[in-house]
Amino acid sequence: MRLAIVFSWLNQYGGAERVLEVVHDMYPQAPIYTSVYRSEALPERYRQWDIRPSFMDHIPLARRKQQWFLPLYPLAFESFDLRGYDLVLSIPSGFAHGVLTSEHTPHVCYCLTPPRFLWSYHGYIEREGVSRLGQAIMAPMLKSLRLWDLAAANRVDRFVAISRTVRERIAKHYRRDADIIYPPVDIDLVGAAADVPAGDYYLVTSRLVPYKRIDLAVRAFTELGLPLKIVGEGRDRAALERLAGPNVEFLGFVRDDAEVRRLMASCKAFVFPGEEDFGLTPVEALSAGRPVIAYGAGGALDTVSEGRTGVLFDEPTPASLAAAVRRLEGLTFDSATLRAEAQRFGVPRFQLELDAVLQRALGQHKQ
Repeated sequence: MRLAIVFSWLNQYGGAERVLEVVHDMYPQAPIYTSVYRSEALPERYRQWDIRPSFMDHIPLARRKQQWFLPLYPLAFESFDLRGYDLVLSIPSGFAHGVLTSEHTPHVCYCLTPPRFLWSYHGYIEREGVSRLGQAIMAPMLKSLRLWDLAAANRVDRFVAISRTVRERIAKHYRRDADIIYPPVDIDLVGAAADVPAGDYYLVTSRLVPYKRIDLAVRAFTELGLPLKIVGEGRDRAALERLAGPNVEFLGFVRDDAEVRRLMASCKAFVFPGEEDFGLTPVEALSAGRPVIAYGAGGALDTVSEGRTGVLFDEPTPASLAAAVRRLEGLTFDSATLRAEAQRFGVPRFQLELDAVLQRALGQHKQ
C-alpha cells in the first residue's frame, strides 16, 4: 500500500505528535506532508523521517508564529501533489484534511478535532486574549476559513474520531458520521516505572498555553497549599508563575522521558484541568497506578470514571477543582484497577483498529 500521511504542522511536541509517531512506526515508508517543520522543536528521531513541508516552511516566522499565517494554510495543503498514492491518511487538528486527492485515491481522516479556533471561536478568542480590534480584523478571515474547512471535510471519504466528544463535533460541524478509535498510549513504557511509592505532590504535565487551563490548577493549589509540580513550557509560563504560591513548582520542559515517567509514577494524583479532545496523559497516569483529577468534559469522559479511576470537577473554576482535590483526599484507589483501565488504550489495540479501517477503505474503493 502506497500511503501518504498528512499532518497539520510539525513545530511543537505534544499528544498529536505522539499519535503521529505510532502511525509512522506502522508505516515507516510513508512520507509525511505538513505545512511547516521546525526540527529543533521535535525529537531527534524525526530527522530520519521523510517529512515534506509546504512552501510555508520557507516563510520567515511561519514555523514559530503559525497564527499569523492562517489564510495561507488552505493554499499550502491544496498545493501538495498526492497522485501516485493508493491511500491518503490525514491527521488534522486544522487544515490537513483539505488536501486534494483524485477520485481513485481514498482519503481517511483520523480527526483530532475540528479546529477550535474556527468552530469554538468565542471561547478560544477569550482565552487567547485577542483585543476587540483584533477580533474585528479576524472575523471576516475566520468566516472564510470556516467555509473552506466545511468544503475540505466534504473531500474526506471516511472520518475516524479520537473520542466521543470529537465524533459529536464532526457530526455538528461537518454533518458527517465517524467511527471512534482511541489514540495510542504507551502504557507499558509508563507502567514500567509504576512500582514506586506515591509521594505527597500532585502533578501536571502540559504545554503552558491558554486553552490547557493550567491557571485553574495553579490558583486551586495555591489556595489549598498542597504541593503541585508542573512539567512543561509555553507562552503562559511567566503569567502562571505570577499566580503561583510557593507550593507550586515549575519544572520546565523535561527532556528525559524516564524522569517524566518517574514523576508521574510517584505523584499522589495527576491533574488534568482543561477540556481536551482526548488526553493521553491521564491514561499514562492510570497506567502508572495513579488516579486522575480532571475537568468533566471532553475526552476525560472517555478515560476517567468518578470514584473509580479518579474524580471529575464540573465547573472550569479554581473552586470546583479545589473541591475535587479535597474529595480525592478522602478516597482510596486500587492501583491494579487503574492499570487495568489503562489497558483499553494501548498501542497494539490502536494499530490493529487503524490498519483495519485503512484496509477496509482501500478495499471498498477498489470495488
